[in-house]
Amino acid sequence: MTPSPIPATDPGPATASSLARRIGLPSAVALNMMDMIGVGPFLTLPLVIAAAGSRFAVWAWVLGAAIALCDGLVCAELGAAFPEAGGSYTFLRQIYGAHGAGRWISFLYVWQLSFSAPLSIASGCIGLATFLAYIWKPLQAPPVVWLPALHGTNLVAAAACLLVTALLYRNLSSITRLAWLLFGGVLITLAAVIASGIVTGNAIAGTGSWQLPNLIGWPAMSLLPALAQATLFTCYDFWGYYNICFLGAEVRRPEKTIPRAILISILVVAAFYIAMNLAVLPAIGPVSTQAAAAIAPSRLALVADIAQSAFGHHAGQLLATLILWSAFSSVFSLLLGYSRVPYAAALDGNYFARLAAIHPRHKIPHRSLVALGMVATVFCFFSLKEVITLLVVIRILLQFLLQQIGVMWLRWRQPELKRPFRMPLFPLPPLLAIAGFLFVLAYRPNPLRELGAAAAIAASGTAIYLWRAQRRGAWPFRNRRGV
Repeated sequence: MTPSPIPATDPGPATASSLARRIGLPSAVALNMMDMIGVGPFLTLPLVIAAAGSRFAVWAWVLGAAIALCDGLVCAELGAAFPEAGGSYTFLRQIYGAHGAGRWISFLYVWQLSFSAPLSIASGCIGLATFLAYIWKPLQAPPVVWLPALHGTNLVAAAACLLVTALLYRNLSSITRLAWLLFGGVLITLAAVIASGIVTGNAIAGTGSWQLPNLIGWPAMSLLPALAQATLFTCYDFWGYYNICFLGAEVRRPEKTIPRAILISILVVAAFYIAMNLAVLPAIGPVSTQAAAAIAPSRLALVADIAQSAFGHHAGQLLATLILWSAFSSVFSLLLGYSRVPYAAALDGNYFARLAAIHPRHKIPHRSLVALGMVATVFCFFSLKEVITLLVVIRILLQFLLQQIGVMWLRWRQPELKRPFRMPLFPLPPLLAIAGFLFVLAYRPNPLRELGAAAAIAASGTAIYLWRAQRRGAWPFRNRRGV
């Protein structure tokens, strides 16, 4: 990254070269997949079924995978071209002009990330606490009588967030070794869910083979809103394939490693998710959208219930424990990746300057890491209700659509730009990704509240940017100040 000529107020800003390139392809894939899987698919599986009904739920996973693959190609091209800390911040800054409108758009991205990243991290911690409460029921009760809205799960979620922050406060070599240990638990968890679904489905069917009679159907036009809502959840479950882009300045041979890590993680995770859905469906049986919606809130630990049906009480407890491991792994990867974004923006002089600091011994952006970890800890005391929907809407409007339009604009504006990876079938992938995301936004029921929240974040971020830009003589005030 080329630092901005606009000086930062921090007397000793860090430089991008302070970050060591230590992440290879295996670790990059592991970090991506940990981010993608986590607790999301296990916690949202009943929500997907509630939205679309059991017969059409699988299409939400397929559509989510297709959107992720198309957008993943966009991220792969941009990540290989701009392998620097910050990921989407760097992409938007370079696409729309490092000293022009790109400063505003990239600031806006970091501003929304200051809300959405801690919410995403907190949602993983709350999911972790949900499955811990499945194992230990007293956590479901409020620990303080005069604070009925506070539950033991809130305290566990906050503690998990603090623990992950502490674990990440070390050098990257130690982190990648720990990531491999966590990643092994993620794969075991997925395999256990698939096996439990197959065994339970066979027992229900009374056959010796795995069958899906009448459990998959083609969605009619009248079910498009339900499919859009279900796809919103699966999009959330797939997100994380771009995590390695946040760590671009710490990746070895990024021009090859970043695209390969993105595409491999999407394809492998898609195969796992679809297999998991197909394995669980026979254990549930045909369930209408209305019936599924009625039982979903009380079945968030559905996969643990299925394991208990298949192998007994202890198996359900064991699977819930494995999901705790997977959730912890996801939060670990999320906080690791997101902590590099405010750092990159601050380094560029386009965010709060103190966040540009690098730890003198561990060589990590420790202030940015701690700041996001603390905010996420606060969000652990909020309700999980509608958090996923709000996250998805904000990210689509203030990140993904800007990147997909931007990659086409960049191809036209800078055809000579060195692109170590060029997506195949251009411009089809970004156009299909845009269509998929607009389908999720436009067809899902009652979208105005989340769209209004995204608009409020965009408006407040724009106001703060303009105030800072006027003081610093940045775009669009540069000519007025003679800069």
